[in-house]
Amino acid sequence: MKAVLLNGFGGLDVLTVGEVEKPKPAEGQVLVKVVATSINRPDLVQREGKYPPPPGDSEILGLEVSGTIEELGPGVTGWQVGERVMTLVGGGAYAEYAVAYASHLMRIPETMSFEEAACVCESSITAFLNIFMVGGLKDNNTVIIHGGGGGVNTAGLQLCKALVPYTKIIVTSHPSKMERVKELGADLVIDFTQTPDFSETVKEFTNKKGADVILDHVGAKYLAPNMNSLAYAGRLVIIGVISGIKAELNLALMMVKRQQIIGSVLRSRPVKDKGDIVAEFTRTALPKFADRTIVPIIEKVFTIDQVVEAHRMMEEDKHFGKIVLKIS
Repeated sequence: MKAVLLNGFGGLDVLTVGEVEKPKPAEGQVLVKVVATSINRPDLVQREGKYPPPPGDSEILGLEVSGTIEELGPGVTGWQVGERVMTLVGGGAYAEYAVAYASHLMRIPETMSFEEAACVCESSITAFLNIFMVGGLKDNNTVIIHGGGGGVNTAGLQLCKALVPYTKIIVTSHPSKMERVKELGADLVIDFTQTPDFSETVKEFTNKKGADVILDHVGAKYLAPNMNSLAYAGRLVIIGVISGIKAELNLALMMVKRQQIIGSVLRSRPVKDKGDIVAEFTRTALPKFADRTIVPIIEKVFTIDQVVEAHRMMEEDKHFGKIVLKIS
């Protein structure tokens, strides 16, 4: 089968397209004929040799696929060959075929295209998991979502508008993306290039209460302003560390304000845990995609042979929403 391969680790020049053996589904798995996948920032980190796949998962890049079921593995029930599905995978999405656990599959709503479906699993489930299941966001709360134009962040904003419409949403964004973030429904958009310490702006907007939940992928650089922006009993959920892994923390303030700092990663969770997360997402959020309340935002669709251009767009961070890679 055709797949994107790595000629070592490093920059864009290590990406090649070649032929590899088609995988075989194991117990509890299915083989998916991939129509589309998407580019996620962890793909770039893995390409650089800094984010290996979990043991047993494919070393081919890619964390989510949309396509049709090609073959059922041993012990799989409730699914049929030919069904349109989207799913998380631990690796292997940049290929014509990928294996996935049956418990991680979701049926693609009739209203969704394969390209849109390729945008849902990694970004939307990550946002849903960390804002709602981990962060515990509820209506009439305030949430801060950092990095307004990325896939997880745009998905998180859309999920908040759809599931907790009375929540106030604060987004930090590059100035080039602020207007589009406002159009998605953010109540306050902060230019992080002009306001690196956003805590005073947050306090003013919330009448000194602060935010109940913060979703952060920045890490060290934002730890202090994040903690200063949190309300009493607020939750800071850290899902990335692009600015570094070490920072000073005022433990006394955290104790007095009963704040929580929670680290969260989706890819390395046990199979059953991911299945439970997918089931909750399917029950709670997927109907909002089916009725088009939420429509995945696609910046551009590339073919598999244009994978270098797709990674370059992600590296340059000029996209808004998702970058899709069409496989077949």
